[in-house]
Amino acid sequence: MGIGSVALSSLLAKAVTSALANHPDGKRPIAKAKSVICLFMAGGVSQMESFDPKPALNEYANKSISETPFAHVVNSPFLGMNLDRGLDRKVMSQLFPMQFGFRKCGESGLELADCWKHLGDCADDMAVVRSMWTTDNNHQAQYQFLTGRNIVEGNFPSIGSWVHYGLGTLNENLPQFVVLGEPLGTCCGSHLGHGADYLGPKHAGVRINTEGKVALPYVVPEERVPIPAQAEEFDLLRKLNQRSLALDPLDAETEARIHSYELAFRMQMAVPSVVDMSGETEETLKLYGLDRITDPFAKQCLMARRFVEAGVRFVQVMHGAGGAGSWDGHAQLKSLYTGNCNNVDQPIAALLKDLKRRGLLDETLVVFATEFGRTPGLEVEVTPGSTNREGRDHHPFGFSIWMAGGGIKGGIAHGATDELGFHAVENRHYVTDVHATILNQLGLIPEELDLPGRQRLEKDHGHVIHEIIA
Repeated sequence: MGIGSVALSSLLAKAVTSALANHPDGKRPIAKAKSVICLFMAGGVSQMESFDPKPALNEYANKSISETPFAHVVNSPFLGMNLDRGLDRKVMSQLFPMQFGFRKCGESGLELADCWKHLGDCADDMAVVRSMWTTDNNHQAQYQFLTGRNIVEGNFPSIGSWVHYGLGTLNENLPQFVVLGEPLGTCCGSHLGHGADYLGPKHAGVRINTEGKVALPYVVPEERVPIPAQAEEFDLLRKLNQRSLALDPLDAETEARIHSYELAFRMQMAVPSVVDMSGETEETLKLYGLDRITDPFAKQCLMARRFVEAGVRFVQVMHGAGGAGSWDGHAQLKSLYTGNCNNVDQPIAALLKDLKRRGLLDETLVVFATEFGRTPGLEVEVTPGSTNREGRDHHPFGFSIWMAGGGIKGGIAHGATDELGFHAVENRHYVTDVHATILNQLGLIPEELDLPGRQRLEKDHGHVIHEIIA
């Protein structure tokens, strides 16, 4: 590819050396996890109704921020760092009290909102990061969390695709990046948050349907064809595609087509066996809430466990995606979150408990994520004369996520927002710090994954959150 590629290789080598120098012991990370399950809550989970209690909101409820001792927090120096495109939404200044109480959970005393009844049982396995921030103030931030880039900057690979690209397979008969649940909605345009972009389509996520009889469309032939006959057909297609590829060795689409045909042939037997839950015990089904929860998310959490158990590297489970997302608490936030937690709280806790009892939690990194948080202030209708809507607006300045398993410390809260939950102020972490931590736990160095001609920015690589690593 010319002398430029030689120079770029040298630059990439220096970047990797620099990344290792920033590692606590200056050595390559040791893989502590084999697989990742990313639970993504679309819409923006409120930090004050989940994992970041703010008593000041109750103390100064219904007062404006300027009437509190914390008026300075809004115009913090951090304000400009969070805004790539300008603040296109108003700061809701009338403080809105927390809609749920908080309680100390587990031996660690980690505080969780009362609406997370079951998840409190797993507090000692969780590391909550309360100091996340991002730059997009609308739901394109869903795409930004999963790729690290603001959508106005263009298309970029998702974190699941980077894992797929960086690691070898654990099971030749299954895709290594699986997506369960609805993809991200129209707020994100055509970018679904599980694409591979310039890494090539073979590294993109494969959507699996956990509802209905067909888990993966077009994998099984419409007419019954003997396995030997199918093998001959695929062999012919492979030869024809390879002939096309020989004419254009850089044709990623043809290369991906060859890969997909071969994988599809192998998946005919493997995928149905993974999604078939008939072998699960009644106790396990009840653990996930499948005896009472009709929301598909409960089944998807159980499927996530089955996929990592079968050797899938990265499982992305979407809850409430489509449109803005079901966690978009502009109105009647308390009732909205009560319903959402009734659907996801027990399945998520069950996933952690199930992985742990099977000896899989140590080698499976579970990430609970969302695109941004919610405002400390009450959202008010912009129409004159209308009443408030008992909700919170979008808030990229500070929010919470958590991780568990895969070599992560349990029972801790890392980082902090200010007294009102407005800005992340202590141990601030941009969203790609989560990516860097995921890759680190898998034994990968983000800088080492850069492609010639595609050198990324420092913010793309992120910084490992070493404080939460055991």
